[in-house]
Amino acid sequence: MPLKGGGTAGQRPFRVGEAVRHVLADLFEKGEVRDPGLGNLPVTVTEVRMDAALRHATVYVFPLGGGDTAPVLAALERARPYLRRRLAAAFPFKRVPELQFRADQSFDEAQHIESLLRDPGVARDLSARKRDADAEDGDGP
Repeated sequence: MPLKGGGTAGQRPFRVGEAVRHVLADLFEKGEVRDPGLGNLPVTVTEVRMDAALRHATVYVFPLGGGDTAPVLAALERARPYLRRRLAAAFPFKRVPELQFRADQSFDEAQHIESLLRDPGVARDLSARKRDADAEDGDGP
């Protein structure tokens, strides 16, 4: 459904999610979220997914340096009221979205895929497949 300004309904949650991500990332970067569970550990906000009604935000975070994410998520849960107040001050929301924090698994998944691709057996299969594809391309008209 087109919206005023030419956008679609799917773009608004994305735009709002990006704006929320920027505000949260700025708070973490400036060290304004103080909790013993976080210590001095830098936290990266990798993505914020908003629901269509803009009432719920799933915030994907990753502690730089890796490690256990459970204490970081617990600290963020404790800081949730403070973060919602800061979002309310930054945006003219009718209703400030509920925040749910989750660990971003994409870095772990990327490492797993990279390790699979470096496996000698997989590398051998990939090179054989490439040779077969090159041979088929060479036989064409």
